[in-house]
Amino acid sequence: MTLSTFFIYLAIIVISTYLIRAIPFVLVKNQIQNRFIKSFLHYIPYAVLTAMTIPAIFTATESVFSALAGFAVAVILALKGKSLTVVALLSCAAVYLVELIIQLI
Repeated sequence: MTLSTFFIYLAIIVISTYLIRAIPFVLVKNQIQNRFIKSFLHYIPYAVLTAMTIPAIFTATESVFSALAGFAVAVILALKGKSLTVVALLSCAAVYLVELIIQLI
């Protein structure tokens, strides 16, 4: 890839990102009053994060079993209200332990 090609790609990415963020501000002049639309927009970040995270969980490990173990630990700890750091560290530890057990078998 040449340097000019890189800058063309970068410009396209910058413009598309800017448009995605700027268009709602231009189109929506007043505050949204509809409760359905407000609740829909409230949950979009969670839905997008889930759609991006779940596939990554199951493809990031050597085995589906270790991915399931880490996912289960993360869900249980999150439902118990633990902090993000605790959830991340303990789910990574669960994946590591299951991977070790799988290698020993």
